[in-house]
Parts: sequence; C-alpha cells; structure tokens
Amino acid sequence: MAVLFYTLGVLVFVVAILVSIGLHELGHMIPAKRFGAKVTQYFVGFGPTVWSKQVGETEYGVKAIPLGGYVKIVGMLPPGAEEAEAELVEVDERGEPVYRIRKSNTGLFTQLISDARAAEWELVGEEDHDRLFYRMAWWKKVIVMAGGPSVNVAIAFVIFASVFATFGNRGDIEAVPGPPTLEYVAECVIAWTDERSRECTDADPIAPAAAAGLKPGDTIVEFNGTRVQEWSQFQELVRGNDDGEATIVYERDGLQLTATTNTTVTARPLTDGDETLTEVGFLGVSPYVQPVTGGLLYTAGEMADMTMLTLNALVRLPVKVYDVSLAIVGINERADDSPVSIVGGGRIAGEVASHDGFPVWDRIIFLLMLIAGFNLFIGLFNFVPLLPLDGGHIAGALYEAVRRGFARLRGRPDPGHVDVAKLLPVAYVVAACLLVMGVILIVADLVVPIRII
Repeated sequence: MAVLFYTLGVLVFVVAILVSIGLHELGHMIPAKRFGAKVTQYFVGFGPTVWSKQVGETEYGVKAIPLGGYVKIVGMLPPGAEEAEAELVEVDERGEPVYRIRKSNTGLFTQLISDARAAEWELVGEEDHDRLFYRMAWWKKVIVMAGGPSVNVAIAFVIFASVFATFGNRGDIEAVPGPPTLEYVAECVIAWTDERSRECTDADPIAPAAAAGLKPGDTIVEFNGTRVQEWSQFQELVRGNDDGEATIVYERDGLQLTATTNTTVTARPLTDGDETLTEVGFLGVSPYVQPVTGGLLYTAGEMADMTMLTLNALVRLPVKVYDVSLAIVGINERADDSPVSIVGGGRIAGEVASHDGFPVWDRIIFLLMLIAGFNLFIGLFNFVPLLPLDGGHIAGALYEAVRRGFARLRGRPDPGHVDVAKLLPVAYVVAACLLVMGVILIVADLVVPIRII
C-alpha cells in the first residue's frame, strides 16, 4: 500500500507541475495571439515530440522530457540594422525598414547572432511583417512575456488562499482561543539561544512552572488574581511579573487548583522572528496551538514574505548549488534547506503521501503547499531580468520604452526597437549555467536526496 501511495504522490506532483507549465505557456500565447502576433508552436516539454496537432497556424504538442515548455512567437529577434548583419531591402508602408539577413559573419559571437537571426527569419513570410513580436508596442511585449510567470504566481496565490482560508497556515500558528490549555511544561530554564540545541542538565535551574507542579493539559484560570481570557494576556502578565511571586489558579480534571511560585527573569524575543532578546518574566509553559486562518489580504501578506525569502534564495542559488555538488561527491552533507529539482520535489511528494504517520488531509495539504511553493519559485525565477528568461525580454521592452521616451523628450529621432539579439551571448551563458545547475540538482536528488521525514 505504501508503494501505491508513494507512486500516487509522485504522479500528482509531476502532473500538477506539467499543468502549471502548460498554463505558464498559455500565459504567453493568449495575449500574444490577442495582440496579433504569429504563434507557430505551443509545446509542453523538450526533446522528441510525443504528440502534436496542427490547429490553424499553431502546432500544439507534448515532448518527451517534462522539464519545461515553450511557445514559438515569430519575430522575437529584430533583423538588426548594422550593415555587417543585415541588408536593407525595402521600406514598408509604415516607413519602417525591411532587412534581409546575411548568412555569415566574422567572429564567434557575431556568427551566433547572425545564425539566430537567420533561423528566426526563415519563419517570416511577407504577410507576417505586421505580426512580428519585436514590432509590438513595448507594453504589449511586457504583457506577453510577464503573462507566463504571472500565471505561476497566480496559481500559487489560489492554492495558498484556499488552504489558508480553510485549513490554516501551518507555518503561522496561534494559541487556541480562550483560556490557555498547556501543551508543554519546561523542566528547567535554558537560555533561548541554547534551547533548541540541548536538553536540561543538573546545573540548570528548575523552571517555575515545573516547581509549581503544573502539567500538560492544565488550563490557566487566574494569574495573581487576574482572570485569564487568552494566551497573549497570560503571556503579558508573566513577562511583566519579572522575578516576583506568582499565584496561579488552574483547572485539572474538572477541579480548580492553586499553585504558588516565583517567575524568573530570562532573555526572550518578544515576537516570533524577532532577533532582539529582552529580559522578561519567565514561567516555562506553552499552550496548544492551531494554524492561523485568513482571507485574501492575509494570503497576500504571507506571499509577500515568501517572495522576499525566495528572492534571497535566488541570490544565493549558485552558492547553494555548489554546496549540493560537494554533497554529491561526499565532501559535505546536503543541507535540509538546499534547492531541489522536480525530481526531488517528486520524491518529497511520494514520501509524504506514503507516510502512514500523517492523516490523509495533512498529506493532501502538504502536497498542495509543495505545488504552490514550486509555482511561486518558478514564477519569480522567470522574472529574473536575464535572457533567456522571461524577465530578460521584459527588461528589454522596458529599456526600449525608456530609450524612446528620452528621445522624444530631447527632440531626437526615434532610436527604434531594442535589439535583444545582441544579448544572445549572455543568454547562451545563462542557459548553460541553468543547464549545469539543473543537472547537479537532479543527480543530487537521486544520489543524496533530502529527507524531510
């Protein structure tokens, strides 16, 4: 049965990612077609074609390697106005030049650019000149190229919002409403910085709650004569008590009991995630908690925090992948927070789905959150302003808008379209780096996979 659930978890994850990729490409294709661009191909996957069908001028299909997808929009590269790269043939009815691409150049990079232009323009017929991507208004280019990653971010938002509104956010917990029932009673007082790294020793002072005889399951009723209504109130009363005497009324097995102790003073963060420690009164208890629930605004706030964490992870991605490569050859252990490929994501999904220690609904929620997290990362990653990523084309369109705007303000001639083909050498280097990182992560996910259970 475990094998069946493992396989089911992997399949659900992989299919969900493939659907996300397909929707990502639709995010490019639909606005491109609406703006009149010519779209000749829509494929999910890379490599050999498994299935395809021609519908109108567009071929739709699936390829064998499910690691991405693409939409072919004709005219992504302008012909280039340099004599070394293009020859003026005519001027069209709008007064814009039409170029014929020369087939050869001197120099490695210029030859690569020339070959790319030639391959691009082999698809262009005389009737297509008004439908070329590079001739679109800059804002249309931005919409077309931002459409794909925006779909991934939207998928993540829908999943997160659905989970947060119903089952709550497991990463953001709060005390169960009402007078706090204790889930944990500390045996000793350990400094906050050491609390997660060691157990109690004979040298550690006994915690005030343990000295008072409090136990998990007790419900706090009063503290120093003040009726306790909720955990946050009780927490403030304890913190403000410093090292003073504490009289605690609590309920156990339907009976109200009273205990007397003295709180102690220790350095603690006042809020979750706060790195600043403040000397406050300490009792040594924690309540039963539940995931925080929220609507659209709550989800937007949580996703804003996730976005900042993801952007920080993107900045450190090359270093993280390098560390993963060291783990492959056994130089160090793979960190639990290291990046994973779709293979690693599938393994994690399978392990969680097949783990009988989790309730079924918890497994489903975990899979949904995993899919949402991958979509958020894919969306934000594609916004990175480097070719061949979508963000590179967006950056080019925005630069075109700024350049033309400055020209108008200064009364200078229109500088024309931005020639993204000149950045193809950068695109090739970035693509090679992405390929290497992808291979490293896939190998690592097979050889030294992350275990979350």
